[in-house]
Amino acid sequence: MQMPNASIEPAREGRFIFLLGALVAFGPLAIDLYLPALPAIAAGLGASPEAVQSSITVFLAGFAVGMLFYGPISDRYGRRTVMLSGIALFALASLACMLATAVEQLILARFVQALGGGAASVLARAVVRDVYSSTEAIRKLSLMSMVTAIAPLLAPLLGSALLAGFGWRGTFAAVLAWGVLSLAVVWRLLPETLPPEKRGQMSLAAAFAAYGRLAVDPVAIGLLLAGGMSFAAMFAYITASPFYFIALQKLSPVAYGALFAANALGIFAANYANSRLVKSRGAAGMAGVGCASGLAGALLLAGAVFGGDLLPLVIAGLFVVVSMTGLLGANCVGLLMARYPQNAGAAAALFGSSQFGFGMWASAAVSYTHDGSGRPMAWVIVATMTISVFGYLLYRRAVR
Repeated sequence: MQMPNASIEPAREGRFIFLLGALVAFGPLAIDLYLPALPAIAAGLGASPEAVQSSITVFLAGFAVGMLFYGPISDRYGRRTVMLSGIALFALASLACMLATAVEQLILARFVQALGGGAASVLARAVVRDVYSSTEAIRKLSLMSMVTAIAPLLAPLLGSALLAGFGWRGTFAAVLAWGVLSLAVVWRLLPETLPPEKRGQMSLAAAFAAYGRLAVDPVAIGLLLAGGMSFAAMFAYITASPFYFIALQKLSPVAYGALFAANALGIFAANYANSRLVKSRGAAGMAGVGCASGLAGALLLAGAVFGGDLLPLVIAGLFVVVSMTGLLGANCVGLLMARYPQNAGAAAALFGSSQFGFGMWASAAVSYTHDGSGRPMAWVIVATMTISVFGYLLYRRAVR
């Protein structure tokens, strides 16, 4: 069951991209859906808030680690079977989360859940590179990011409704249902996109050795920093913004939710623009626009925070920074996979793992430097976007 490039009919292409975008959304959905239930989980399991919150950190770690395994394995054995195995593991671990009776069980189940979910997220990107040329793949990755942006837009609202109607276990029941549905849809609709002749005769050890080549390639390092540090800036925002806007600026939870949704719409709009412009301006040019815009937004944010918390400018700066994450992600991972076409799975895996690894670093930095103001958020976002620009400049210098 294979899908060569020419076999995707125009009538089916929209559904194909929507399916892949939904698979990339495994991570955001599994995180954002249960966030409103964290206090209820702590009460239900008799655990401290800190212990329950650690399930988020554990999930991010598992997601990053899982990606690193699935990429090379899929380069050697194909995408379909590896993806189905990962989604099945995700569904089983979601059931374990729903049935957990102690916080330790929940934390372990969340780690395993993340290990499985990483397969869908990373291999959906590799499938795009299998099917499309490099420039067209970046257009499709932007369209997929538009689908993925719906997850943080709707997941907290759905999670709140499930919590009210079914308790905290209902949120994990919904994640379980998502996993089972995804497994059925992938089994039915997604063929193998990496035929045997494209896998070569490399051993599994040789497939994993691609990470060594990526780690010493200045082009790859530049793209990882440019796209990954933008993602880290978004995690700094996610970590710090509830305190900053609700506790410090006295916004209501409803107003904060609307602000969160507006940023998701910004990601949607930036990726739509990228899908229209990348053919004429090139992926490298659009990545440069994303880095420059993100740094400008970070500097606007810092000026507004240090200038007396000028709320409209704070919101504007954050909107620009967050909106660039999807645009930079699509272009940078697309360029990276184009550079390593025989190791597209490994390239996509390392990029995705770097995003979540940098995101964990930024989240920890904001928490560690918390001082009751918005300054730590501003500093971390400026630092991450500065490194993102440095990565882009390193990439441009290396390709020249």
